[in-house]
Amino acid sequence: MTIAWIAHLYTGLGVVCALAATLAVIRSDYRAAFLWLGLQVAIDATDGVLARALKVKECLPDFDGARLDDIIDYLTYVFVPVILLLHAGLLPQGWGVAVGAIVLLSSAYGFSQTAAKLKTTEYFFTGFPSYWNLTAFYIYLLNLPVTVNAAVLLLFAVFVFVPLRYVYPTRTETLRGLTTVLAAGWSALLLWIALRLPAPSTPWIMVSLIFPIYYLALSLWLDRRSRRLS
Repeated sequence: MTIAWIAHLYTGLGVVCALAATLAVIRSDYRAAFLWLGLQVAIDATDGVLARALKVKECLPDFDGARLDDIIDYLTYVFVPVILLLHAGLLPQGWGVAVGAIVLLSSAYGFSQTAAKLKTTEYFFTGFPSYWNLTAFYIYLLNLPVTVNAAVLLLFAVFVFVPLRYVYPTRTETLRGLTTVLAAGWSALLLWIALRLPAPSTPWIMVSLIFPIYYLALSLWLDRRSRRLS
């Protein structure tokens, strides 16, 4: 039983990442903030494998690791990125706070949906999976007008409620090998870009968009296929 707590402790380190990222935002060190958020993504991508290997559900049936994971995900995927966008002046003055509030509310409702993580013939996220950390990173990198940034956030907030099925990168079976390889390469590229901040890396930023395009295309295809089969 004791060893099973290792998995929950590993997941819980995401809270430390959230705190470190928040402190980095406060001191305007956005490079460090994104690196801490990136570390949490790495933890989030691997803690499920550890939990299943240690059979935590069997050893600790009274502890809800999924709830712990959701709390940490909301902090690091949603709350801290919104704080960063506001602190960095990447949203319009005057009504940027309202945009941030809409993002927080939409994802709070999204996380509360019982079908947010859907199991049909495969695993999916239902609705935009609150990838606000990645959205914030690209907004920071692309340096677009603040009104465009706000429009992107509002559009994604709407898509939280649109029941499209999105690929669950570590659990969706179809093309999982290819998705894993591409995701690993993409993550390495984003890490390299983040480490070079504030130096511009515009050509590599454009290259990095290949994986999000692949992810969206695969999600739309699988959404259509799964609805035909269900």
